[in-house]
Amino acid sequence: MADVRGERVNVVLALRDASKTGVISFFVLLPLIGFLTLTNIRNELILTTRWPLLFTWVGVIFSGRFIYSLAIAPWLAQRAMRPVAAAPSAWRSFVGKWFVPFAIGFAIAYPLIAIFGAGYDSALKWIDNFGIQILIYVMLGWGLNIVVGLAGLLDLGYVAFYAVGAYSYALLAKNFGFTFWLLLPLAGILSSFWGILLGFPVLRLRGDYLAIVTLAFGEIIRLVLINFVDLTNGYAGISGIPRPSFFGIPFNASDNGFDATFGFEFSPLHRTIFLYYVILALAFITAFVTVRLRRMPVGRAWEALREDEIACRSLGINTTNTKLTAFAMGAMFAGFAGSFFAARQGFISPESFTFLESATVLSIVVLGGMGSQIGVALAAVAFVGATEMLRELDFLKQIFGADFDPTQYRMLLFGAAMVLIMIWRPRGLVSSRDPSVFLKERKSISAELTKEGHG
Repeated sequence: MADVRGERVNVVLALRDASKTGVISFFVLLPLIGFLTLTNIRNELILTTRWPLLFTWVGVIFSGRFIYSLAIAPWLAQRAMRPVAAAPSAWRSFVGKWFVPFAIGFAIAYPLIAIFGAGYDSALKWIDNFGIQILIYVMLGWGLNIVVGLAGLLDLGYVAFYAVGAYSYALLAKNFGFTFWLLLPLAGILSSFWGILLGFPVLRLRGDYLAIVTLAFGEIIRLVLINFVDLTNGYAGISGIPRPSFFGIPFNASDNGFDATFGFEFSPLHRTIFLYYVILALAFITAFVTVRLRRMPVGRAWEALREDEIACRSLGINTTNTKLTAFAMGAMFAGFAGSFFAARQGFISPESFTFLESATVLSIVVLGGMGSQIGVALAAVAFVGATEMLRELDFLKQIFGADFDPTQYRMLLFGAAMVLIMIWRPRGLVSSRDPSVFLKERKSISAELTKEGHG
């Protein structure tokens, strides 16, 4: 009798909690989804309603909150009370041993998988929109992971270094005719220089103050790109940016192009595959350098700075150089990614380097697990891949109408995913990692033994 009564109480409490959440979501989503402004044939702005779509979202939120309150929350409470396992399970050990080699092999073979799976004509979309786009954010996430995840410096203006790399390549390649392979390291060096310039004013800042200054730095760079019209062409951007070549052989339909040289039929897919392997190589270099730096004294100094700056100083570590090296290394990889972005697009403008990009990369680092290379890569695949998959959900137009665009709700879904991840895995997808240095035997660091937010 007591169990039945307890279950009824739990159901009532869950319904009450879900009802409150549903009411709040209704009023929050009413101006965002319930109302829509359209222009009629007389160029007048009229207000229309989308009640079915609004109540669908409210119902989904109500159901999700009810399930969470009734089943998931008690399960999480019980799991938190369980003792920490001394050793990982056999399944986790197996996955931890073979996941990285499998992921590397899959990334290398991905263009072939896309060609055989989607066909030669449709593979271009899957390699470009998914493969290349995801790898760009993986590289940006790994670069920001040095600053935020390893050194513990909250950087909200990371997109500024991304923009410096892109505009450095675009201006130098278009005005002076330099090649992609020469400008790639040069863009990284210039971005690293700007990272050092940002590092000097913020040496005494920590926490929220550091975040505000870095946010301001990113906005300053964007406003300079908009207003310095003589150099950057302002809002119009820079077009006609030279594309990278294969050892001097261009990817075009001419007689001296890549396809004619090697006897292939001309196809834009060949250039896309080449760009995919270029960004894949850059991502591998970023991961390799980051892992090597973590094991060096500078990497251990970053982690010491992240845990406690005062204790770091008491150990005789030069915190000034430590912060500057973190900003410089993170900015350098952002410069590499920016130069590749400009070469891939052939056109850049200030609209590509807004604060939303910085927030996206920072979210990838936090959701993946700060300090975890694998976690950042998984978060980039999940976030970028999911938002790109929304473009393939045209069948939803048959349910919500021809004017329904799934891509408009990508940030709403991303926010919901962040809430769920923070509830399920508050320290990120990968909350444990191998130590930078170890004595005799390598053991994973559990999330419970690390500082909150630094898995």
